[in-house]
Amino acid sequence: MASTLWCRTFQAGMFVATQFLNWTPPDRIEGAGSVKRLPARLKQDGLTKVLLVTDKGLTGLGLYGGLLDALKDANIGVVVFDDVQPNPTVGNIEAGLALYQESGAQGIVAFGGGSPMDCAKAIGARIARPGKTAIQLKGTLKVLKKIPPLYAIPTTAGTGSECTIAAVVSDPATHEKGAINDPHLRPLVAVLDPELTLGLPPHITSTTGIDALTHAVEAYIGHSNVAQTRKDALEATRLIFQYLETAFNDGKNIEAREQMLVASHLAGLAFTRAYVGYVHSIAHNCGGMYGTPHGLANAIILPYVLEDFGAAVYERLAELYDAAELSGAVGAEAKAKAFIAEIRALNARMNIPDKIDALLEKDIPLIAQRALKEGNPLYPVPVVWDQAHCESVVRKLLK
Repeated sequence: MASTLWCRTFQAGMFVATQFLNWTPPDRIEGAGSVKRLPARLKQDGLTKVLLVTDKGLTGLGLYGGLLDALKDANIGVVVFDDVQPNPTVGNIEAGLALYQESGAQGIVAFGGGSPMDCAKAIGARIARPGKTAIQLKGTLKVLKKIPPLYAIPTTAGTGSECTIAAVVSDPATHEKGAINDPHLRPLVAVLDPELTLGLPPHITSTTGIDALTHAVEAYIGHSNVAQTRKDALEATRLIFQYLETAFNDGKNIEAREQMLVASHLAGLAFTRAYVGYVHSIAHNCGGMYGTPHGLANAIILPYVLEDFGAAVYERLAELYDAAELSGAVGAEAKAKAFIAEIRALNARMNIPDKIDALLEKDIPLIAQRALKEGNPLYPVPVVWDQAHCESVVRKLLK
């Protein structure tokens, strides 16, 4: 089991090393109808054919029809790969890679939520590193080569994947989820078109919105922040508390949808450099074990982890409380506890449960073990947990 000293030493070394990496954010094309402006950028970049990575749900909805029409008008060829599963697997990635190679595509357009984004990035990683499987590329800085031009179009306001350096991959053989982390995976362009999110059902709006909040919070309370990640996390938190419930209750509110896309993007910028923490490592492993949707798992787990950190996060949570423009509490401890209570209340108002239904007592040791394998020593969490401690927190998620 990794010791606290080893984790902190590793994290300090990583923090220094990451200062030399390229953290240039993606170019942004934004506003209502902005997806139709992407073909002009593709032409500018010299592309004549692209692979569109999406899922069958979005194909059934016809959500990317406008993009296909705009690509056709611009004489840009497109081949659609829509077999992405909710937690993209090695098989998904290999199938998409084969289609990319067969089609003669020169770039990749990811269209959808986190799963198509992750799959598209992993396909890019496989193209850059043909001798390595997606499983072998899991970890940090294992790609280290340029991937094909990647353009990301989110249809949910939650993952922030359109601006992150991570691709989460599932191994169906072991039921494990893990991330490929490398700056070369960051998309070249992010298209933030709120019209694409107008049809999101309330339960997707709510869970993806709290997913974005989890990104902002875990980035902000961790030990690897820089001035820009703190700024982005605070602004994302403000926007989420201002606009998420409006988007949940009035899905056609274009302003709320647009601001939630911005919030998700800012939270993505924050956590891709400052990292996440144990909320994510536990959520990833509940997702790998039971197929629990990632945003839902994060939403359920977040208040339990924050509560367990206790005094170690009071000051930072108090600052997030102020950023969220909450009122009534005085002092760091009171504000921190009120912030956690408001997350729980927000979840309840949006019908998000407070337990993971599928969780089984017998699986808790393995989930905790895998969560710590993911989190230690990489994630700069406020408090380093051991196996027994992690199990005790996961156990609180039992129904």
